[in-house]
Amino acid sequence: MKQLSRWLLTLLISHLAFLPTQAMAQQSLSAANPFPVPAGLEPAIEFWKKIFTEFSYSQLVFFDPLDMSKIYEVLDVGEDSRPKGYIEGERARIAAANGVDIERVRAQRGVRERTADGLRRAGRYLPQMRQVFIDRGLPPDLSFLPVVESSYDTSARSFVGAVGIWQFMPATGKSYMRVSRQIDERKDPLESTRAAAAYLDQAYGALGNWPLAITSYNYGQAGMARAVVEIGSSNLLDLIQRYNHPNWGFAPQQFYAEFLAAVEIGGNFDRYFPGIEQDAPREIQEITLARNTALGTAIQSTGLSRDEFLAWNPALSGNIRVLPAGYRVKLPADRAAGPILETAQKNNQAPTSAPRQVSSTQSQRQSPQTQVIRHRVQRGETLIQIAQRYGASVQHILEANGLRHPRLLRAGITLRIPTL
Repeated sequence: MKQLSRWLLTLLISHLAFLPTQAMAQQSLSAANPFPVPAGLEPAIEFWKKIFTEFSYSQLVFFDPLDMSKIYEVLDVGEDSRPKGYIEGERARIAAANGVDIERVRAQRGVRERTADGLRRAGRYLPQMRQVFIDRGLPPDLSFLPVVESSYDTSARSFVGAVGIWQFMPATGKSYMRVSRQIDERKDPLESTRAAAAYLDQAYGALGNWPLAITSYNYGQAGMARAVVEIGSSNLLDLIQRYNHPNWGFAPQQFYAEFLAAVEIGGNFDRYFPGIEQDAPREIQEITLARNTALGTAIQSTGLSRDEFLAWNPALSGNIRVLPAGYRVKLPADRAAGPILETAQKNNQAPTSAPRQVSSTQSQRQSPQTQVIRHRVQRGETLIQIAQRYGASVQHILEANGLRHPRLLRAGITLRIPTL
C-alpha cells in the first residue's frame, strides 16, 4: 500500500462526480451484492481459484495473461527458485509452440499449500476479524483479503517492508495505528484489522465501489482516482483494458479477481480443502490503559509470564518499558486482570472469539460511558491519525479541547481524547 496524498486525492475525487452515471449504477449493484463481478473478469477469478487450491508450489503454471482461461502448460519444477533465464526460455518455447507472442505467456507458481496453511491459521483470527468489519458496517467477507496478502501469517514481511497479516507499509500504517520501534500494531491481528477496516471504509467512500476500493489496497487511493478520471469510467474492467501507467501492471490489475477467489475459497473451506481442520479461535479480552503503565507492572497485574504477555501482545517490542495510555492490552478471555488493570476501561467484557449475528434490535445498544485519555501531540501527527488511533471522533476531540479547526493542532500540546 502507498501513502495517500490527501490534497491530490481530494482534487481527483472532485472530478469523479462529473463522470457518467456508470459509477452510480455500479454502486447500486454493490448495495445488492457487496462484491460485484465486472463482466469479463470471470476467467481471471477461476484462474486464481485454481492457483490457490489446485496447483502446488512446486508447479509453474504458464498461461495467457490476456485470456486467463487458457493455460498452456504446467511444469513440475520443485520448490527451489528457478532462475529468470530458465523461465524466459520456457516462455519462449511455449510461445513458439502455440504460435503466440511471448508477451502472451506468463508464469505463476501454485500456492495450494500456502492457502491451506493460511486458512488453517485463519481459524484463530477470523471470528474477531469479521466482527471488526460488522461493527464498522462493512461486509465481513473483507476478512478474507489476507488470503491474498499474507495467508494470515502474523510474522509476514515483504521485501519492501510491508508487515503483518494485512501487509501495511510503515507510512500507511502510521495513519491508522501505532507504528514505531516500541509498538508496531501491524503485527497485531486485531489492531491491524481495525486499521484495514478504517482504510477500506475510507477507500469505499472516496472511490464509490468495492472493485476500486479493494484494488486501491494494492495500488493506492490516489492512483485509482487518477485512473478513473483519465479513463472516464469507474468500471474496473475498463481500467484493466484501457488505462496505461508504468505502475498499473499485472499485480494491481489482478488484485480484485484474487480477492473474489479468496472469498469463494474462504467461505467454502471444507469443499476446497476437505479433511483439514481450522485452528481453534483465540478467545481474548482487551483492556484499554487509561494512563501510561510500566510494562512490568502490567505483566504482574495479569499473572502471565513476560513471554506469555508478549505473545498475547505481538505489537510490543521486547525492549519496551512503558505502555502508553490508550494502548489496548490483549489477554486470554479467562484471565482475570489484577487491581492495576481493573481500573482501566474494558472494551470487550465478552470474548471476541465468535461473530455475533447483528439484527436491527441488537444494534440498538446502550451507550457506554465515555472515558478521557490524554495524548501529547507529536511532530507530524494529524488529528485524523490521533482519532483513528484511539477510536475517537475528530469532532468530539475538537469540542473537548476547545479547538475550532484541526489546523489549530500543534506539536507538544496535550489533548483530552474522549473515547467510548
